[in-house]
Amino acid sequence: MAASLENRQIRPIEVDLDGDTLREECGVFGIFGHPDAAAITALGLHALQHRGQEAAGIVSFDGRVFHLERKLGLVGDSFSDRSTIERLEGSAAIGHVRYSTTGETVLRNVQPLFAELESGGFAVAHNGNLTNGLTLRRNLVREGALCQSTTDTEVIVHLVARSRKARMIDRFIDAIRQIEGAFSLVALTNKKLIGARDPLGIRPLVLGELDGRYILASETCALDIIGARFVRDVQNGEVVVISEEGVESIRYALPQPMRPCIFEYIYFARPDSVVNGRNVYDCRKRMGAELAREAPADADVVVPVPDSGVPAALGYAQECGLPYELGIIRNHYVGRTFIQPSQSVRELGVRLKHSANRAAVSGKRIILVDDSLVRGTTSVKIVRMMREAGAREIHFRIASPPITHPDFYGIDTPERDKLLAATHDLEGMRAYIGADSLAFLSIDGIYRAMGCEGRDPARPQFTDHCFTGDYPTPLTDLEIATPRRLAILAEAD
Repeated sequence: MAASLENRQIRPIEVDLDGDTLREECGVFGIFGHPDAAAITALGLHALQHRGQEAAGIVSFDGRVFHLERKLGLVGDSFSDRSTIERLEGSAAIGHVRYSTTGETVLRNVQPLFAELESGGFAVAHNGNLTNGLTLRRNLVREGALCQSTTDTEVIVHLVARSRKARMIDRFIDAIRQIEGAFSLVALTNKKLIGARDPLGIRPLVLGELDGRYILASETCALDIIGARFVRDVQNGEVVVISEEGVESIRYALPQPMRPCIFEYIYFARPDSVVNGRNVYDCRKRMGAELAREAPADADVVVPVPDSGVPAALGYAQECGLPYELGIIRNHYVGRTFIQPSQSVRELGVRLKHSANRAAVSGKRIILVDDSLVRGTTSVKIVRMMREAGAREIHFRIASPPITHPDFYGIDTPERDKLLAATHDLEGMRAYIGADSLAFLSIDGIYRAMGCEGRDPARPQFTDHCFTGDYPTPLTDLEIATPRRLAILAEAD
C-alpha cells in the first residue's frame, strides 16, 4: 500500500461553543471508474463537511496499488493542494469525514480503514454506530484478532477477513449480517465499489451518476456539488455493487418497513439535500408551521436561532403571519479555538458565534425558534443575550419533541441525566432557560410535518427513540458496558 500518513496523534485543546448541539459522526462518499476519482471525492467530502469536522480521509485504487491519505481537521485543510490529490492515483476512490462517537480523535481512528486481505486490498468507510460493536470486538480479540484502532468500523474489517466465503462480496455480506445498529457503508476492493445500508435504513445513502460513472454518497448535496445526477436511494437492507459490468443490487436482509432517523430531517442533513424522497428544507419549514399551529404566542416578531433553526422559523412566521427577523447574527468565521481560556472568558464563548441584532429585538416580544433542545446550556445564553438586547418578552419554541433518551446509532447525545427534558418538566425547563414561555412540537406534529397522519405506535415510520424511548434494534453492547451505561438503560426502560 502506498500511504501518506502523519505521525501526530495529539488532539488540540478546543473550546466547545456548541455544547448544546447534537452531532453526528460522519459522512461517506465513493466513485468508481472516473479518471479524477480522488479530486471528485474531495469535492464530495466538502459538501458533506457538516456531518463531521474532526478528520477526513480518502483511499484510491489505481488498478495495482491502493493509496491512502488520512488527516485530522477539515477537508479544505487537508485535500485542497494539488500534490495531495496527485498522490491519490486511480479511477476509484472512497472518502470519509468524521465526528467521533466511538473511539477518540487520533489518526489511527480516521477513516477509511484499509487492510490487505487474502483476496486483495479492502477499504471501508462507515456512517453510523454499531450497537453490538463492542461485543463483536471482544469476541474477535479473544480469538486472537489484533485491533489497531478503537473505532467500531474496524470490527467490519475483521469480520470480512475471517469470513469463509469464497467471493469478496459474499464475505462482505457475511460480515454485515453479523452487525447490529445503524450503518451506511462504502467499501473499495480491487475490482468493486460497494455500498450497504442497514436493514432499517436508519442512516442515509444515495446512488448517483456522473459521466456514466456511479457514485455513492451520504446525501444528495454531495452529488449536486459535482454536477452528478441522482439515481435513487440505496434501500434499507440492500448492498449495491458497482463494477465495470455496471450496478448490481443484492438484498442481504429480509424486507421490512424503513425507519430512517428523524434527526436527519430535523438537524443533520443539509437543507438542500433530498433524503428518502423528502426535501429537507421543506420538511423543516413544515415543522415550523406545525409548531405555529400547536403553540402560538402573542408576539411581535419571529427570530431563528441560526443556522439550524432558520427553516423552521420561516415556516412558523409564515403560518402565524408574523414578521421574520434576524435577531441573532451568527459569525461563521470563528473556527476552532486552540486555547484554554479562563472560566470567565469561556462563559462568554457563545458570543463568539452568536451576537444580538439589537435593532431587530429591542422593545419587542419575540418568538425564538430552534430545531432542538439538548442540555439547554446554549439556550440559556441565547435567552440572556436577547434580554440584554432589550427584548420585552421571549417565547421559546422548539421544532421537535423533547429529547428524553440517549442515542446509540451515531448521534453524540449526552447520557440521560444530562438531557434537560429527561430531568425537568416543561415548567422546569422554561425556568431553567429563562424564557417567558416554552413549547415543543408534539410527536404527532413532527410526523404530520413529514407527511404522515401521525405516529403509528404499532409501526413507527421513523427512528425516533430520542423522543419516545422506542429503540428499533437490540442494544447488545449495553449488556457488557459499564454499570453507568446499564443504569442509563434501566432509566430508558
